[in-house]
Amino acid sequence: MDDNNYVDGNYGPLFVRLGWLASGTYSRFDSTGGSNGGCIRFEPQSTWPVNKGLSIARDRLQSVYHDHPGLTYADLYTLAAVMAIEQMGGPTVKWRHGRVDYEDGKKSPPANRLPSASQGAQNIREIFSRMSFNDRETVALIGAHSVGRCHTDRSGFEGQWTSTPTTFSNEFFRHLLEDTWQERHWQGPKQFEDVKTKSLMRLPSDMALIQDPEFKIYVIEYANNGSRFALDFADAFEKLLELGVDFPSSY
Repeated sequence: MDDNNYVDGNYGPLFVRLGWLASGTYSRFDSTGGSNGGCIRFEPQSTWPVNKGLSIARDRLQSVYHDHPGLTYADLYTLAAVMAIEQMGGPTVKWRHGRVDYEDGKKSPPANRLPSASQGAQNIREIFSRMSFNDRETVALIGAHSVGRCHTDRSGFEGQWTSTPTTFSNEFFRHLLEDTWQERHWQGPKQFEDVKTKSLMRLPSDMALIQDPEFKIYVIEYANNGSRFALDFADAFEKLLELGVDFPSSY
């Protein structure tokens, strides 16, 4: 995970993003999408704007794939996310193998299934409800923003969510709740900055978590109880990574 030549010296946040976005395309309405098949390595999914930059993570993991015969890309991408969470001080997320790889991207889901960073609570609920997540699970999963940062050459947004972007914690929720936020005046898309230091950022979709009264209940809970956040995140992330996967009957 550690590499002083990469952003913040750690590939962990990028691996979490890879596993998250590979899995977050699932739809309970037709049972398509999800991590199974490893379609995120093929066009059209690999070239979706929201997935920009993930080729760096896939390339980084290529040697692991070659060194472990029988390992599928679909399993590798989700396992890397789980290991990254733990390596950055987060909870142990239960994981099991059994995902298969497709030969091409013909089974890639529609491009509009992933959350939009520029949207509000309605979009968040529509996206996460489609994956069978309730409000608690939704807020916990968005808590993945406790690690990493945004890059203008990838998402168009810029900046880090916390002061420790390679450490898993509840700092994302604490700052979201306790700090005062203002819209940043710059040439990029709409985003917010903390008034005090202007060193932290929030997306419009992040701000929706405190604007919506139901979501805010869990923001408050996680800001006050990091252990509960870690437990809920582990459960929700395990569920996310397994959506749409038909594991062998031995499980």
